[in-house]
Amino acid sequence: MAIETEATVQGIDLSDEQDGGIVKEILTEGTGDEKPAKGDRVTVHYVGTLLDGTKFDSSRDRGEKFTFTLGKGEVIKAWDKGVASMRKGEVAKLTCKAEYAYGEQGSPPKIPPGATLLFEVELFSWQGEDITKNKDGGIIRSLLKEGTGYLTPNDFAKVTIKYSAQHNGAVVFEETTSSFVLGEVEDPKICSGLEMAVRKMKDKEHSRFTVAPAYAFGKEGNSSLGVPSDATLVFDVELQSFEKGKRAYDMDTKEKLDQAQIRKDKGTDLFKKDLLEKAKINYSTVLDYLDGETLDGEEKEKRDALVLAARLNLAACELKLGDDAKVIEHCNEALQLSENNTKAYFRRAKAYQNRKDFELAVKDYEKVVSLEPENKAAKNSIIVCRKNLQAEHEQEKKLYKNMFSKMTSQTATKKTEELSEDSVFKNGVGEWSNDMAAGMMPLDQEEAAFGEAVHELPGNNGNNHRH
Repeated sequence: MAIETEATVQGIDLSDEQDGGIVKEILTEGTGDEKPAKGDRVTVHYVGTLLDGTKFDSSRDRGEKFTFTLGKGEVIKAWDKGVASMRKGEVAKLTCKAEYAYGEQGSPPKIPPGATLLFEVELFSWQGEDITKNKDGGIIRSLLKEGTGYLTPNDFAKVTIKYSAQHNGAVVFEETTSSFVLGEVEDPKICSGLEMAVRKMKDKEHSRFTVAPAYAFGKEGNSSLGVPSDATLVFDVELQSFEKGKRAYDMDTKEKLDQAQIRKDKGTDLFKKDLLEKAKINYSTVLDYLDGETLDGEEKEKRDALVLAARLNLAACELKLGDDAKVIEHCNEALQLSENNTKAYFRRAKAYQNRKDFELAVKDYEKVVSLEPENKAAKNSIIVCRKNLQAEHEQEKKLYKNMFSKMTSQTATKKTEELSEDSVFKNGVGEWSNDMAAGMMPLDQEEAAFGEAVHELPGNNGNNHRH
């Protein structure tokens, strides 16, 4: 439809109110059917002009593309709407009324108050939102339909999702509906990446998640599910409903202790099934419930026992997962509660051994043996660590010997070169010059000056004379 502004504008009205506030005219068609979604990082080139043709900004003139997060208010409203309607490679002209641009105040000195703006925009690429904690690109979300409200599922929320999965365009999981409790799910199809994705969704949200192997089924894949090794999966997920799990501040002390016991037991069940990440969630929840609680009597004893078990079990999980720093951290905390705890010493020793801190490992293993003299695992580990220490010492001796030998050789060579360069006779005795003796004392004066006896020198006729 044609929209009247100061001049006739041809194009599509993208404004929600259909008030002609954002009009798009496609100059060059894009490719494919996909379009960027809210939360995506989009990359564009643009040229901005006033209606009279005055250019006020241009990424092309700067020679640098512009990247922003779509739908998050980082740019003017017209851009959030306009760019979301574009396909890859598309070039479009956006005519933006003031209320969708810089408003009645404008942006002096380049943009006058109440100005309608023209933008020529080219969309190059976009990437979904990285929802991983470490921002390592392992789980990328592309929003297909906005959810409602602002709440998202928490630990132990009961959720119902409709989902499917693909790998390289081929269907891996047909669309299915599943209900489960976050942190407890044992359905093999619900990998850790999918569970993490659901935690980021709002009610009724529909999103696509690209999940890297580390968050899906890893190097091993899952042959029973038809997932090959090192497979990146694309999940299409709709969060149909959820009921938030109870939080610590909603509970009294008794309920916290009861729930902590349930979480500890559930974590142990998951640990036995090698579902380590899920086990960690349960053990960590024990700490969330009880770590800050100050109790007395039987309640304190129960609290300390649960926290100690959670710390030791988290150390066991991290030991299997290869995070030695966290193993040491959890064991240190456990030893604050139980100073002679053999499990804490043993697991910390294992972490030190993995890090090749053999002396510290031996110290902890010896502590285990002092507390449990029949502990064969600790005794054997001491032998292994001492052999490694001996090998390290031998290697160091060899290294230092080679270094010393090299240094000695270099020093000898340097001295030889210095003697060769500095000797007054380097070109032969016939090269001697009396200038070399300039400023020297006669020998008898030098000897007298230092209190030495004056030498008798033989004369030409064989008789001795004083010089």
